[in-house]
Amino acid sequence: MTAPAQPGADYAAAVAAPGRTEAHRALDEVRRPAEVLAFMGLKRGDRVLDYFTGNGYYAELMAQAVGPQGSVVGWNSESFGRNPEIRAALDAMAGRNANTSFISGPSTALSFAPASYDFVMMHLVYHDAYWESARFGLPRIDPNSVTQAIYRTLRPGGTVAVIDHVANPGRETRAEVEATHRILPETIRADFERAGFVLEAESQLLRNPADDRSVNVFTPSIRGHTDRIVYRFRKPAR
Repeated sequence: MTAPAQPGADYAAAVAAPGRTEAHRALDEVRRPAEVLAFMGLKRGDRVLDYFTGNGYYAELMAQAVGPQGSVVGWNSESFGRNPEIRAALDAMAGRNANTSFISGPSTALSFAPASYDFVMMHLVYHDAYWESARFGLPRIDPNSVTQAIYRTLRPGGTVAVIDHVANPGRETRAEVEATHRILPETIRADFERAGFVLEAESQLLRNPADDRSVNVFTPSIRGHTDRIVYRFRKPAR
């Protein structure tokens, strides 16, 4: 007997769900999460990995969207996992979303169970594969180790959602990330395709031609309004 079909994910309802913090709701206008998740094709019942979840903005939205038959695991690096404010926020989030859990581990030895997820979210974090910071406890890593770990843990046919700040051309990637926390879209694409992913679609949802792309993304005048690439990658089904 085949399992009954899951109803479609209601992205707008996920955004409107009670319990979300006011700080997260304040980000919705510039992040457009309902439209992003619709474009990415997140489904009811999906098993989701939110890679470098931070304080769980997308983890909670996706937990609502996938419903009780789905699940969301948010991963942070060890240093972020030890942060008491982040830990408290994620504990509270897991308390109000029974299908959500959070883990942390060394970024130098990423280890996720093979073929465990249907969908992986990487929201404004892939550029950090090129960043090292003693202050934030992030050692230098090989970006290939990130894309390969994601490839292994995604089931065949699964989706990777990649959203990141767009850089201007002309500077070496690590230097650009250190200076502005931006990355060239073609670098993202090349890295994921080298790991075996196929670029399935690109969206213009978060593009901003008014962003000159030369300033750090945390600069108050541009923060939250950067020019952002939105990619949907697919792991081949066979």
